[in-house]
Amino acid sequence: MSDTEHLPLFDELGLAAPILKALHDVGYERPSPIQAAAIPPLLAGHDLLGQAQTGTGKTAAFALPLLSRLEAGSRSTQILVLAPTRELAIQVSEACQRYASHMTDFQVLPIYGGSSYDTQIRALRRGAQVVVGTPGRVMDLIRRKSLDLSGLRALVLDEADEMLRMGFIDDVDWIMEQCPAGRQVALFSATMPEQIRRVAQKHLKQPKEIKIASKTATATTIRQRYWQVTGSHKLEAMTRLLEVESYEALLVFVRTKNAAEELAGKLAARGHACEALHGDIPQKLRERTVEKLRQGQLDILIATDVVARGLDVERITHVVNYDIPYDTESYVHRIGRTGRAGRKGEAILFVAPRERRMLRSIEHATRQSIEPMKMPTMADINQHRLTKFKERIRETMMGEELETYYELVNELVQEESVDPIELAAALAKLVQGDQPLLLDESKPDPLLSQPPREFERREPRDFGDRDFNRGDRGDRPARRMPGLEPRPLKDNPDVKMERFRVDVGAHHGVKPGQIVGAIANEANLESRFIGNIEIADDFSTVDLPKGMSAEVMEVIKKARVCQRPLMITPYTEVPEGTRSAAPRQFRDRPFNKERRPFNKDRREGNREGGFDKGRKFGNKRREHNS
Repeated sequence: MSDTEHLPLFDELGLAAPILKALHDVGYERPSPIQAAAIPPLLAGHDLLGQAQTGTGKTAAFALPLLSRLEAGSRSTQILVLAPTRELAIQVSEACQRYASHMTDFQVLPIYGGSSYDTQIRALRRGAQVVVGTPGRVMDLIRRKSLDLSGLRALVLDEADEMLRMGFIDDVDWIMEQCPAGRQVALFSATMPEQIRRVAQKHLKQPKEIKIASKTATATTIRQRYWQVTGSHKLEAMTRLLEVESYEALLVFVRTKNAAEELAGKLAARGHACEALHGDIPQKLRERTVEKLRQGQLDILIATDVVARGLDVERITHVVNYDIPYDTESYVHRIGRTGRAGRKGEAILFVAPRERRMLRSIEHATRQSIEPMKMPTMADINQHRLTKFKERIRETMMGEELETYYELVNELVQEESVDPIELAAALAKLVQGDQPLLLDESKPDPLLSQPPREFERREPRDFGDRDFNRGDRGDRPARRMPGLEPRPLKDNPDVKMERFRVDVGAHHGVKPGQIVGAIANEANLESRFIGNIEIADDFSTVDLPKGMSAEVMEVIKKARVCQRPLMITPYTEVPEGTRSAAPRQFRDRPFNKERRPFNKDRREGNREGGFDKGRKFGNKRREHNS
């Protein structure tokens, strides 16, 4: 018996009928441990303090019960979800939309930095029952009076420890103070540091506490790989995979029954014998299809999660996650269809750029690294096709019953006086038919002309070989001033870089990860394009791609780290000498004197900077001009 079979069915948890219908559509029958523990207290209206790793099903754990309690007919914001990054905000909003697919007049809105204010404000005016956002943008819209929380029924803090690490915890505290007193709060965190505990003690009322340990793991006999590919190129990537991978039977997982039918049809049109398997197919037909796979009459099966449960076919050598699963447990279940009973298996995962968080969650949950696959080029495909074609010819030559064809070819050579090699080439073309044997390498490769973005594979606190010039605080040696020249990116040396100065340094307690997080989040810039960071006492430098737009620089300038605006500017002058005296002596030099009044005015709420002078939130508040 599996670890989850003792858990109740979703039907037994008291969820609303439209939510249950949506769950049945995606093939979910039993909740994960965190869902089984969190849904009942949230449905009952209790506050919740949950500790669980990313990828254990937290989104459904809070979304399903809270959506079940929505007030039908009201367009006011009833649920607010705070997420540390734009990617997670989008992921959560998509999940809410999926779970509420059978609810009438439902709207969910993701809001985050780097996106148009006007678009988000117009959407808020139209009404959204669920808002999912990053703390900075949520604060901005509250201060602009565009986000009205007066009708809020529930607040969710997702990945609170990550928000703490990125310097958002004070923003979160302020947002919670703006919420109505009777609202329900659910706080989820992978770890529970003291600052998170304090926030929980301050804002949660007699919360139910749950702690779920991640126990999912995969067989060591399964080799796990991933392919970076966007949705528009998935079909081409799948076709190439079928050409270059040596498989006996292959199981492809998609999310929906429509996707299964569509992919099966498209692969069949490209010459592959495959069938779809999903919940709408009668049970007897499903059994016949699986038996055909078992007997070798079928080699490719396109399936949804619900019909693949318990599927055990020894011939399955490859499992392909064409659509990334919603949670890590689904991933473990899927790839467990191969590598059974000690046999070797291959698991391949298609991952889009915005799904990289789920990739890291899967690696964490399975405690195994998923290695990247190199996308085969047109030349690779052509070489593979030539090799297979030659092998077909060799096998035919080794066979019997060639006498008739030998006499036919000999007659053609004698009658037409043709070159035997030319005749063989014509016969090879005849065998190939109208379908070209080779791809046209003179045309741009659709998969490689615009390669998918490389994922940030480092752990949150591991920044590789970047030189952050860290030192101990207190009576430490003086910090050497950063030079003017930016360093090239290790993985993208052709990208021209420019060095910038930001108004936060070692004395403010800044960590490199906070600078990376703020810039990546607010400017919608991949962290792999954020280069060398050097931290001085009163400021820091960061290398960014040259030629960034003025709009993006304005966004970064207003971003706050350690309760300070970054105020990013080009780093064009190195302060004279090397600091060797007390902190105050350096700040009194002309280089910083020019900046001090401006920063002072911003902290005091000067309206010339666009701030609300009548409301002072101190150094612990994130402020943006309008």
